[in-house]
Amino acid sequence: MTQRPFRPYPAGRANPSSYKELDATELYCPRCRQAMPVRQRLLLVLPDGDLYEYRCARCGQSVGEKMDRKADRIRLLV
Repeated sequence: MTQRPFRPYPAGRANPSSYKELDATELYCPRCRQAMPVRQRLLLVLPDGDLYEYRCARCGQSVGEKMDRKADRIRLLV
């Protein structure tokens, strides 16, 4: 009997650490009462990252936020 090598993740599935960043395409909208496509909008540029807001593409209701922390940030000298 041959023994197969151990795989921590099933074949065909990617390792979760390979995903560096994910963007939402649909989120639940309380006004529309269903999952709706969203638009990502830059809300604030902060020293530790950019803050994005997700809005429903149909009614414009704010449905979520995301903080994008990038390691290769440009630092300004004043």
